[in-house]
Amino acid sequence: MIKRVIWIILDSVGMGAMPDADKYGDAGSNTIANVYKKSGGLQIPHLIQLGLGNIEGMKELPKINEPVGCYARLAEKSNGKDTITGHWEMAGIITERPFPTYPDGFPKEVIEAFEEKAGVKTLGNKVASGTEIIDELGEEHMRTGYPIVYTSADSVFQIAAHEEVIPIERLYEICSIARELLTGEHQVARVIARPFIGEKKGSFIRTANRRDYAILPPHETILDKIKAKNMDVIAIGKINDIFCGQGTTEHLHTQDNMDGVDKTIEFIKKDNRGLIFTNLVDFDSKWGHRNNYEAYGKGLEDFDSRLPEIIAAMKDGDVLMINSDHGCDPTFPGTDHTREYIPFVAYGKGLKQNVDLKTRDSFADIGQTIGELLGTEKIKNGISFAKEIIL
Repeated sequence: MIKRVIWIILDSVGMGAMPDADKYGDAGSNTIANVYKKSGGLQIPHLIQLGLGNIEGMKELPKINEPVGCYARLAEKSNGKDTITGHWEMAGIITERPFPTYPDGFPKEVIEAFEEKAGVKTLGNKVASGTEIIDELGEEHMRTGYPIVYTSADSVFQIAAHEEVIPIERLYEICSIARELLTGEHQVARVIARPFIGEKKGSFIRTANRRDYAILPPHETILDKIKAKNMDVIAIGKINDIFCGQGTTEHLHTQDNMDGVDKTIEFIKKDNRGLIFTNLVDFDSKWGHRNNYEAYGKGLEDFDSRLPEIIAAMKDGDVLMINSDHGCDPTFPGTDHTREYIPFVAYGKGLKQNVDLKTRDSFADIGQTIGELLGTEKIKNGISFAKEIIL
């Protein structure tokens, strides 16, 4: 009997452009294959043992004869390629109408309304890489005290501020104000607080005090269904932010990927039942968006090296699931997310081994499967593959 699912999201680890990737300017992207190739190979034996290289359509990675896991490639039905659409879909929500984006920056009326309500002037208001814009405007921000507003190809309103110029709680406050204002036609998927530290240009670095202010999910997700069964839904990393706390029973933020793994293992060792849901964001925020394929590859190797600890901590009734939410190919032109298929592997003593689930039509199949494994009500979207993997 399955009593608990440990669900780990390797944020942005896509596995190849989807058929409609050209509409997003992403034809030819392939996060994991390109990182593997550019790095001259990766030492990720435990992911390979689970079946990562055997996934249909997987390029570059080695295949093995008898993987111990179940594995699949999943397509995204939603319109988009960002954190919200990816996580929401895997939990049961298909986003048919894309969230608004601002390739020319936010309209004058949006910025003026925000400045008036927050009581601050702003800098920036353009599409930019988060690390580049704090390097460009960080010193001016420190002189003026004005927060830096910027966006990307995703539906985000990002506010960067030096922690010694605008204290963290004040930054969170003005992000909450932005979230309240951005409704209707300007209802972006996320407002993101982007605090940083440093003394001058070239030394600014973003801190782990980031917070995401998403919109409420439009209907129930697998998190709600699990919670309704009086089971635990433990959110680690930015999961609670993504779902606005809807459906979670306990949450905690993390400093980095390894802290996320540490906290996940801590909860695996505890007496809880239901879902441990972890997002490891460094692949996306620190390496994908910064075109740093070397660090991206090292991050995959570091995660792989922790897999034996995760598996050793698991109980007989546990299932481990690992997948991504979108791509962010660090070898691809630009610094934005990429519209890609995502890889999926699962393992547990109660699961069959070497099950090839081929290519699935929607990320929501994962959430529907989790629901069937845990005995919850069905979610709105997705087709369960529980019967194909359970012993």
